Amino acid sequence: MENTGLTNTERMVLDTSEQFMGIFGLREENLPIFRDELGVELYAHGNEIAITGDRDKVELAKLTLQTLADIVAKGESVDRTRIRYAIGLAAEGKADRIGEIMRDVIAITYRGRQVKCKTLGQKQYVDAIKQNTCTFAVGPAGTGKTYLAIAMAVVALKNKEIEKIILTRPAVEAGEKLGFLPGDLAQKVDPYLRPLYDALHEMMGVDAYQRLLERGAVEVAPLAYMRGRTLNDAFIILDEAQNTTSEQMKMFLTRMGMGSKMVITGDVTQIDLPTGKRSGLVEALEVLKDVDDIAIAQLTHKDVVRHELVQAIVRAYDKYAQKNAAAQREREMRFRARTRN
Repeated sequence: MENTGLTNTERMVLDTSEQFMGIFGLREENLPIFRDELGVELYAHGNEIAITGDRDKVELAKLTLQTLADIVAKGESVDRTRIRYAIGLAAEGKADRIGEIMRDVIAITYRGRQVKCKTLGQKQYVDAIKQNTCTFAVGPAGTGKTYLAIAMAVVALKNKEIEKIILTRPAVEAGEKLGFLPGDLAQKVDPYLRPLYDALHEMMGVDAYQRLLERGAVEVAPLAYMRGRTLNDAFIILDEAQNTTSEQMKMFLTRMGMGSKMVITGDVTQIDLPTGKRSGLVEALEVLKDVDDIAIAQLTHKDVVRHELVQAIVRAYDKYAQKNAAAQREREMRFRARTRN
């Protein structure tokens, strides 16, 4: 290590050029991420990297780079979102857990792609599903709530742990009126269920999905179709649960029969219910938080695995909501102070 006044420079060598390109990109387009996120300067030549900055930041950069190099060596891809996540984990002293996240293969799609967790939050969510009969997953868009649940449902069906998969959503009108949409009832609600179809098609292929649908091993239906049923030996997923009413949520939860498993997913920041109508998901999280065999997995913007811009959007909205909440509290305090005077 070279000491250059207030900064240190340390060099590290990656084992292969594939590791170098896997981390930094073909044209080293990912180099600025390390500079911006870690506050260090990186200079690369061949497979050698020179890292300059404060001693602690240099060590953190080395740890992050070595962790990412190990990921690439195992044949995994590293994108900008994963780089930022690895840096965050390393800063929290959890760099060693990146390998733990990637170790388990949850499922294999019909095209042969391995489905793995990409964040600690996702791993905790998957573990909760494995260990509990009923699991709530709450978090922003892009955190894999629905996709991971469907992946686990498909595996359970293939392993004959269950007899059928049931996927459902509340058909809530978010700015559009169902009555103005063309077609019969099934065609009207189809757009609400499309994300569930897409995930199933990716996991098992369209042909296999159609065969399972025809023999009743897979069912995709609006939530209203669940009333009055007892669902035995099934993996049941309720998606977009923030748009259920209290009555709908209770109705759904009490459909569970013997040998079944339930997963309820939702984002409490995107409630489309009419003003004044309380979300059944919000209520259920309060009512059931201490019930045995029910788990609540909380996912955050750190678990977003879509385009990196989605993380920035989620953070911006969270910040905006916090700012508005603080302003509202201040207005209420001023109003109470004026009332007392």
